[in-house]
Amino acid sequence: MVAKPDVKLRARPEGLTSAADVDISPLSDVLDDEGATIEPLFGTTEERLQADVESVASESDLDVPDLSVYYNVHTDEDRMEEVAKRLNELETVEAAYVKPPAEPAEAVGEAEFEALNDMTPVTESPPAHTPDFVSRQGYLDAAPDGIDARYAWQFAGGRGQGVDVIDLEWGWNFSHEDHQNNQGGVVGGTNSAYDNHGTAVIGEIGGDQNDFGVTGIASEANISAVAFSMATARAIRLAANRLNRGDIMLLEIHRPGPRNNFQQRSDQDGYIAIEWWPDDWAAIRYAVAKGVIVVEAAGNGDENLDDSIYDNRPSWFPSDWSNPFQRGDRDSGAIVVGAGAPPPGTHGNDWGPDRSRLGFSNYGRIIDAQGWGREVTSTGYGDLQGGSDRNEWYTDGFSGTSSASPIVVGALACVQGILRRDRQAQLSPLRARELLRSTGSPQQDAPGRPSSQRIGNRPDLRELVPHALQTSNWTGVQFRGTVPANSTRRWFTWGWPAQWHVLWTVVPTSPDPGGPQIGWNVEVERATHENITYWISITNKTSSSVDVEARYAVLGET
Repeated sequence: MVAKPDVKLRARPEGLTSAADVDISPLSDVLDDEGATIEPLFGTTEERLQADVESVASESDLDVPDLSVYYNVHTDEDRMEEVAKRLNELETVEAAYVKPPAEPAEAVGEAEFEALNDMTPVTESPPAHTPDFVSRQGYLDAAPDGIDARYAWQFAGGRGQGVDVIDLEWGWNFSHEDHQNNQGGVVGGTNSAYDNHGTAVIGEIGGDQNDFGVTGIASEANISAVAFSMATARAIRLAANRLNRGDIMLLEIHRPGPRNNFQQRSDQDGYIAIEWWPDDWAAIRYAVAKGVIVVEAAGNGDENLDDSIYDNRPSWFPSDWSNPFQRGDRDSGAIVVGAGAPPPGTHGNDWGPDRSRLGFSNYGRIIDAQGWGREVTSTGYGDLQGGSDRNEWYTDGFSGTSSASPIVVGALACVQGILRRDRQAQLSPLRARELLRSTGSPQQDAPGRPSSQRIGNRPDLRELVPHALQTSNWTGVQFRGTVPANSTRRWFTWGWPAQWHVLWTVVPTSPDPGGPQIGWNVEVERATHENITYWISITNKTSSSVDVEARYAVLGET
């Protein structure tokens, strides 16, 4: 439930009150009549949430949603729809909605017929010493086949040293033989016995650097986990508050969308990225405003996220809701990842042209980057190496946007580690997203799945790292022109990332000794949440025309 902000609702175990002295007895009556209880969704008091949001907003140039207006209403499952309907009729309630359960991306839609991640562990005992499986991790290799992780490893910090990563899903095996270093365990929520999926995810990112098993893309990053044993939005805020600016969280989750009327399905057809729901969007936006990079699985629903169906506001959503898949004013700031085919012949299989969209992957303009969506070698599952000890299990078949997203996380952790060791500004969430879009190995066509069904580029660290290092100290000439005598001319330059600190200097290039020739003034327009437009007015103080050039210096990022 979302309360109207001016009500200043306060939910306590002893009952409901309004800090604005608004009559909230109709709300209390509905809850009492239904035998329902209510609590702040984000797990602490409204006052603490407001103070938290104000603190984040004071250090961010992004708008931060008011988390204090979100509530979790507990009632019998068969009464949820009716309770939401009654709550939506109240003057004090902005919105009340029933969210479909979240799920890991484990099945495929109608476009493919082979299920994902249903591998059967082999029964025979493994050898006394686990073999080295790194040669099977093609995603580590040079571009375009892989992300060229070894290029990043040449740099100090290039294995993610000093970067904290939190994976959010359900279960993990942190006792695995290849998860003994830089592992923080479950730091929020309750671990689940369903742990193969999460184990494979953290193996891709942070598998130990040793002479056996797998090696993670960012093996020196600090990996921990928050479990969705609580409301997803609450888990996201909890993770954000454990991370610092430049750290990374991964959302390994999707939900049933409107295509099939929000119904759960065994094939997960129509499942979409979770930011479409208002409370999850607010939590992601809060994390991004803190400077945390949020990587979000696009989902395995075989959905075109540009479809107009996602523009339709459900009547029970807040009145100011708009489709976040269109970004614009509703941009969460997350990096959304689709699933691409690995190179044909990987592990003897062919899923189509390298970097083409896999049939189950969601696609659309919101997708920022892709990773391998099939044939990922990692820890867990036991189909590559099994036996009776789950701590020795490895897989050759981890798949989905679930396997793709950790590859992007690992690449970003390598970059952030290099920047930290080099004492340079960390990539902000928006700058990280921009670099993923402007670098990398491009998506390719497949029969029936053209590259216009966007899942983005596969990261290429050989290209990504130099661009990231360039960001912190970058100078140049943006434009040149002529200003007539005793007059003022104005130029504008657009598309500058909002997180960059940019200084402008205008100098005359035509000599005229004897006194000042020009003056200038810079005005700033926030064109979008992501971009700045600079308006530069140049005044000629002489009786002759003067040639000028406008020079910029990027000093770093917020």
